[in-house]
Formats: sequence, C-alpha cells, structure tokens
Amino acid sequence: MSKTDLKGIPSLHHLFVFALIGFQYCALAFAEPIFVDVTESAGITFLHTDGRSGLRLFNEFLGSGGGFFDYDGDGDLDLYLINGAVQIGNAQDQIPHNVLYRNNGDNTFTDVTDEAGVGSRAYGTGAAVGDYDNDGDIDLYVANFGEDQLYRNNGDGTFTDVTTHAHIGNVNWGTSCAFADVDNDGHLDLYVANYAAYTPENDIRCEERGVHVYCGPHAYPPVHDTFYKNNGDGTFTDASALFHSADLIPQHGLGVAFADYDADGDTDLYVANDQDPNFLFQNNRSDNFLPNFSEVALISGVCYNDMGKEEAGMGTDFGDYDNDGWLDLTVSNYQTETNTVYHNHDGAFFTDNTITSGIAEVTHGYLGWGIKFFDYDNDGYQDIFVANGHLMDNITLLEKHVTYPQRNLLFRNLGDGRFANVMSEMDGLALEKVSRGAAIGDYDNDGDLDILVTNCNQRPDLLQNAIGNRNNWIQIQVIGQKSNRSGIGTKIKVVTGTHVQHWEVQSGGSYLSFHDLRAHFGVGKAEQIDLLEIRWLNGHTDRGTHLPVNRRFIAVEGREIVPIR
Repeated sequence: MSKTDLKGIPSLHHLFVFALIGFQYCALAFAEPIFVDVTESAGITFLHTDGRSGLRLFNEFLGSGGGFFDYDGDGDLDLYLINGAVQIGNAQDQIPHNVLYRNNGDNTFTDVTDEAGVGSRAYGTGAAVGDYDNDGDIDLYVANFGEDQLYRNNGDGTFTDVTTHAHIGNVNWGTSCAFADVDNDGHLDLYVANYAAYTPENDIRCEERGVHVYCGPHAYPPVHDTFYKNNGDGTFTDASALFHSADLIPQHGLGVAFADYDADGDTDLYVANDQDPNFLFQNNRSDNFLPNFSEVALISGVCYNDMGKEEAGMGTDFGDYDNDGWLDLTVSNYQTETNTVYHNHDGAFFTDNTITSGIAEVTHGYLGWGIKFFDYDNDGYQDIFVANGHLMDNITLLEKHVTYPQRNLLFRNLGDGRFANVMSEMDGLALEKVSRGAAIGDYDNDGDLDILVTNCNQRPDLLQNAIGNRNNWIQIQVIGQKSNRSGIGTKIKVVTGTHVQHWEVQSGGSYLSFHDLRAHFGVGKAEQIDLLEIRWLNGHTDRGTHLPVNRRFIAVEGREIVPIR
C-alpha cells in the first residue's frame, strides 16, 4: 500500500530488461468494443461509500468487493455488492448498506435486498459464496471491518443471518475470503484473510513530505488470519491453528486463492500479503485425519518477486495460463512494483515470469487490486484482467504524473507464454475510476465471460463481453454428491483435438470478490469436445466424449454429463 517512498524507483535490473525486451509487447488496439459498459441500462444504481470522513482513516482505502452468484437457482447470475459505512459524524438519512440485485433474464436487474434480507449495514469489505450446508442453495459469507456475517440461503429467495448459530463471526478486520473443502469430508470450510489491528479511535496521522496521506500497513500491527472448520451440522469450529505454526508471523492479508497447485488431490492455499512476505500453505492431509499445512512460499518461489523483495500484494488468482496442467499464480501489487506472474513448473517450484510474459512493463505504472485469469475471447487460453486505482486521493500533490482514478487492464494470452495489453478507446476498458474488486461470470448467458468491477465512492461497472462468443465454448455446472455440493475444488479437463485445458472450480480469487461457480471453457473454432473429464475431490472421475459445443452441461457426481440447453 502507501510506501515510505512513494516514487518507488525500479531496480536497474528491471529497467535494463524492460528496455531490452519491451518492444516485443506492443499493445493490441481494437477498433470495436470488447467490453461494453451496461451498468446504467442494467438498472444497477448502487453507490459505494468509504464513509468519506475526510480524515483519511486507515480502513477507508481498501474499498469493497462483490460478485456473481445464482442465489435463486434460476440459471441466471445475480449480483451482490458490498458497501462501507459512515464512521465519523452523523449519518443522518444516509445509511449505506449492501445490495443484492436479482437477474431478470433480460439484461436488467432488480434490487431485492430488503426481501432477501442481506442488506448488511456493517462496514463491509469482501465476500465468498458456497453451499456450506449442502442443501442445494448457495450461501453467502460477508467479511467486515468488525464482526463478519454468514447468510444461509433458505431456498425461497430469502436468507437468514446464522452467524451466531454457526459460530463463525470473525471479529477481526476481514478482507478477502474463500470457501474450500480442505479435508475432503464433503463440507466447505472457510478461510478469511485479516488485515490489521485497528480502530478509528486509535487512528494516527501519517504524512509524506508534509502532505497528509493514508498510512501504510506497517503503521498498525497485523493479526493472524482466521480459518473455520465446517462441522457438518450447520456449525463451524475456529481451527486457525492448523495454519499457524509456532514460528509463523502474522502478516497484513488481502488476497486469498485456494487450489491444488501440486496436484496431489487436496486443496492448498495462497495468501497475498501487503508489504509482507506472501504465504503458500501446502496441504499435508492424510486419509481420515485433519489436514495440517506447511508454509512453503519461500522454497516454492512465490514469497517474493524475482529480486527477492516483498511486494504490496493485493489480489491473487490461480490459473493454468500455458495449458501444461499445472496451476500458475498471479498477484496484483502497488504502482512501480509491477504485478507478478509465477509459472508453476512441476507442482514444487514456481519461477517469476513477470518480465518475460510481458506483464511487467505495463503494470509498473498502475496500482492493481482485483485480478483474475479468464478466457475473454474464448480462444482456449487464459487471459488476465486487472482492476486498478490509486489509494491516495491526493496523490497528485506528491506525484504530478500519477492519478487517483486509473484505467483497468486486459491482457490477452498470446498462447506462447506471453501476454499483450489490449487497448480500446471506445468501451468499458477505457473507463478511468478508482477500482478495487473484479468478478467474472457470464451474467447474460450468451457464452462469454463478463466483468463486474467495484469502485471506491463511485458506482460499479458491469462490463458486458461484446466479442467472446464469436468463438465456441462450453460451460459446466458441477454438483457434488459425496463431494461438497458446490463442487468447489473439482478439477476439469477439456480436450479438443490436440488442445488441452485445465480448470479448478474455485470460490475465491481476485480481491474481495467472488465469481460464477460454473466452469467456462473457450474452445476456439473446435466443433466438438473430444473429452470432458471431471475429477472430484474424493478422487472419483466422470467423463464425457464427443460432446457438442456452445452448450451448458450439468455434471452430477457419479452420473452421466448432460446438456441443459
């Protein structure tokens, strides 16, 4: 986050390499819209606030997230947006709250917050979704500055706040969070990243060259993250000690992503920490025993950047960008640091491919938050979207050429390990706002992936994909039986000719946000799916062959894979 030296001079090593290879990664300019901003026409009127105290309180700049989920089970993705709260002074008639929008199925949304019962007025940050009670409805967990909240989906369009009953109300400053079944018992557990020990009452004033600025993370002590073990009876147990070895120092946690990066059949965890070493927790689960986790970020190559320096990690995500069967990592960082791309070699070691991938030169000039692997053009390769925005509302007083609102970035995967920055002057990619969260999902069910971006003290952006479905695609909704009902952690392989893709169903990733739980694959011009292979967390594998493209499939564990439209 904010640095002791805001100028952040890059290393000579980076400057040399940028100059040497930068010419290879020219931006791809598009004369037609790629993503269209449809926020207004969709009926999204939500307005975020950080409280606007004017005092630059330490908890204001992180922003809030949101995402896509089908809360009512009608096949259309709905939207949930998280808000801050007024902390100083009289709120008067303005009482911010979270908002749930129901998808009407015609590219518009209706605010159903009151009838659904999820309009929290707490100071919200992040959220996660998953069917924690395996009843067939997707539930909602909201992380707050203060006690978190768990909403159980009642299956009738309403939710019940079961935080107290479930024993799950993390009271620390939660940020990103995610569900995962870490012990393969068929029930979703929950991990919540925590940021710092802070209250507005103990806020301190920080200055940079005489200018009042938001404090950096080290102004306040970090606290350990929180992990809840699902007991299978609607309650949870705080089992955070599974991740806290005696010598593990707490850090300022912001980004969370679960995945089986080492392909050993259980779910591992990566946490992006702010100006602190990042965490990679390797799951050492043995059959019939609770897992224990080893923190292996340093020996795996994902603790620091390629210069051995900790960065201001905000968002993070797993994805197989080179289609080699191993899940790679990306992390968004502070301006002048570059975002990071870690290439997974063999499940044991990653290399920092930020410069050679073409990401470094572009992201060096932006402050990144939400970040996600996804195939926006359905060509069968995972692209990257990054939500950007500075944290200093008065940054121009210190750096004349740095802006508070910034453009977001879209990197197209060139299929050879490199990415190209996609530029457009006429669509949603040209917006300049103070962005934070980024969520991915096909909200209009037209076969390509759309984007939801949350912004600080502004309206969000719903960006409709305008070109992706010119290529072919498939989507798979997985439903666990012995595995967790949401299918989180399920591995999916799609083969079209010689092209092989891999995906893992994830609850989290990005920053403060959650995403469509359906697995989406672009397959280019392929006219059939030669093989669809689904490997469930319990080890069972289902397969389908010679399947049609441009269709949605339901995959129920242990049954035939069937199209639904």
